[in-house]
Amino acid sequence: MKLLLDTHAWIWALIDPDRLDPDARAAIEHGEHVLHVSAASLWELAILERRGAIDLSGDLESWIAYAMRELPVRELPITGAIAVASQRVPLDHRDPADRFLAATALEHDLVLVTRDRELLAAPGVPTLAA
Repeated sequence: MKLLLDTHAWIWALIDPDRLDPDARAAIEHGEHVLHVSAASLWELAILERRGAIDLSGDLESWIAYAMRELPVRELPITGAIAVASQRVPLDHRDPADRFLAATALEHDLVLVTRDRELLAAPGVPTLAA
């Protein structure tokens, strides 16, 4: 299975895996599943850190490097196709990061691991509750 981790699912998997749904945790920890994060999650993480909503105990770049080593993930860019598709996703959601995540999951045939109710209910977007 190929998984796309929503920002919060990625953070929880790294620093507090008990917060994850048991099925999501098992899927993330399964060695044969390929894990991905979107550049949108890195952008969202930078916003959270700048606003003081999350304490990463150091600079953002070092934390991201640590996170990528600790839980190997493949970073996916926001391509032009994903940017356009983000506005066509059947999602009643104004958050651009969530639209990018849904479009990325569809573009790359990934299961989106999230706790966001609107994403979980989005028609046609394969999801796994975090």
